[in-house]
Amino acid sequence: MKIGVIGLGDIAQKAYLPVFATLPGVEIHLQTRTPDKLARVAETHRIPASQTHTTLDGILAQGPDAAFVHASTSAHPELVTALLEAGVPTYVDKPLAYELADSVRLVELAEERGVSLAVGFNRRLAPGYAQCADHPRDLILMQKNRVGLPEEPRTFVLDDFIHVVDTLRFLAPGEIDHVDVRVRMVEGLLHHVVLQLSGDGFTAIGTMNHMSGSTEEILEVAGQDTKRQVVNLAEVIDHKGQPSVRRRGDWVPVARQRGIEQAVTGFLDAVRAGKLVSARDALATHELCERVVRTALEQTA
Repeated sequence: MKIGVIGLGDIAQKAYLPVFATLPGVEIHLQTRTPDKLARVAETHRIPASQTHTTLDGILAQGPDAAFVHASTSAHPELVTALLEAGVPTYVDKPLAYELADSVRLVELAEERGVSLAVGFNRRLAPGYAQCADHPRDLILMQKNRVGLPEEPRTFVLDDFIHVVDTLRFLAPGEIDHVDVRVRMVEGLLHHVVLQLSGDGFTAIGTMNHMSGSTEEILEVAGQDTKRQVVNLAEVIDHKGQPSVRRRGDWVPVARQRGIEQAVTGFLDAVRAGKLVSARDALATHELCERVVRTALEQTA
């Protein structure tokens, strides 16, 4: 199975390539426009020079069975369009694109061509978060924070807060019928955002503070007088009278802990089986993110 890996940034190198390297029956083709980086990454992962490319056309000429796009978000629309038009099942790091119109176009193109398109919302598959989907959850609370990183709203939301938005949607136990957004903008930069989603009998609240003083991620789901808390995707604490702590095993790979390994193997299994993967649900997350961005921009105006 030939796999094209397009873009060799930190996430590709630290999270995805180590997973690809363990898969049997896979031939990895790397592509980046930077020759030095291409040679260095290929050597690190013992990938022959014949499987390295500086252009997307070089990848497409190999007839890939699937492609993983890890390039910068601004490059996604052009790259994904070319892959879909070539009929290549494509997995894209979130988001699909910065602009909602581009995301809509890509999803519609995939559907028109009958080609699989997946967005890398790995937290849905992270063991701690997946276990929360089996827990009573009348109330869902999630916070994901960073230090000293106020950003332009679209970058803040689509590159980072999108994880919170998608996790709340994933865990919502029913139809969402109310959305509320609160933001703090300072001199055109977004400092923090609070998103509240609610429906019949449940409330989901997600927050992100880029002026937090700490980099952290905490998820809590509660219901029926019990609570499950996941700290930094690694520690699961069940509360039912007394807290019970479960930590990630010493030998559990980070990619598995964060759901990336499961996302990769699940996508490739679907491709092998000829199963069409749709990004339609992922588009709903992008639409909700656009609502958050517009709220921030309107406050600035």
